[in-house]
Amino acid sequence: MRGFSANTLTEVREARNFSISDLARLAQIGRSTLHHWETGHASPQVDLLARVAQALDVPMSELVDVAPDERFPGDYRVLRGLTQPQLGQAAAVPTATVGAVERGEVALNDELAERLAHAVGTSVAEYRAAHDRARRRPPGMPA
Repeated sequence: MRGFSANTLTEVREARNFSISDLARLAQIGRSTLHHWETGHASPQVDLLARVAQALDVPMSELVDVAPDERFPGDYRVLRGLTQPQLGQAAAVPTATVGAVERGEVALNDELAERLAHAVGTSVAEYRAAHDRARRRPPGMPA
């Protein structure tokens, strides 16, 4: 996951005096899952990380840091703690379309830009700029 820092997660958890077991229990995820995230052996799923952020009482942006001028559409979705199907449902857009937009594979018309930007809580201009970055990214760079 772009911008996720295992060290930051550990620091935030320890600052709140949570053990791995306590946080896993409160976030309703597996202890080994959390351990693998903190050791860098696995990358979190957005919906599970959102539960961890909620249990820690921090915004997703504290656990996932991507500079605004470097964000792709998928980064805005992650910062809202949404999976692609959840965003599709919230924006009334097919999941396949969400994925194609996030990868910069399709053009972004006004209606689609407005629906997706609104669903992820950003401006249409910011969402369009993120989509443009996704379309212009170098070959092999994940969006």
